[in-house]
Amino acid sequence: MNKTVLEVKDLHKIYDNRTHAVRGISFSIYEGEIFGLIGPNGAGKTTTLRMIAGLLKPTKGTILLEGMNILTHTEEIKGLIGYLPEEAEVYPRLTGMEHIYFYAKLYGHNDNIGEMIDYAVKISGLGEKLREKAGTYSKGMKRRLLLAIALMRKPRLAILDEPTSGLDVYASVRVRKLIKEYVRETGSAVIISSHNMLEVEYLCDRVAFMYNGKIITMGSPHELIKKYNVENLEEAFVKAIEEQTK
Repeated sequence: MNKTVLEVKDLHKIYDNRTHAVRGISFSIYEGEIFGLIGPNGAGKTTTLRMIAGLLKPTKGTILLEGMNILTHTEEIKGLIGYLPEEAEVYPRLTGMEHIYFYAKLYGHNDNIGEMIDYAVKISGLGEKLREKAGTYSKGMKRRLLLAIALMRKPRLAILDEPTSGLDVYASVRVRKLIKEYVRETGSAVIISSHNMLEVEYLCDRVAFMYNGKIITMGSPHELIKKYNVENLEEAFVKAIEEQTK
């Protein structure tokens, strides 16, 4: 088995209003793996991703990245995570290239800025469009730019929340291909949340279904389809959720 990149142990999040958003979940993600965290709205997916990204403090539990606790090794872990939230946006008055330069200088050191810029340009696939203001971009172009920025440091763990949200079929396929190529090229790990089951079935090596703050089942798309005796992952997801609501 490949090296463990992320280990989540008994993770809980209780908000000030006493909402128990995440209820003791545990899972691991390995080198070169794309892991899907799937569930209906309010299941606790985004809260989980934000805790892994270090944006929310867990109420209880442990998150280890490369064996380091994210709460006690904040500085060491910063450069190991790339995070693309669902609501991420571009600066409309900056060109795509200005975005890349800005984030490269923000993230990098003098000896690796050029390398980061070259990599972001390459994986964005936007070519001459990078010279144009990002405010003129289509949704798909904006998402590819933001994804390239999230991956430009070649993070050990990329956290992608609804990476193809609002995109048409063509743009979605381009983004999925970019994610697959990134993992194949770097051997990094990716955790992805998506409502698009076709996307999840195509992209993910393993999938965890979340409901009411808990992981109710986990396995490869093939294993889950077989477990619920259905034809695709979407039907497996529906059946898993229905079993929880009986």
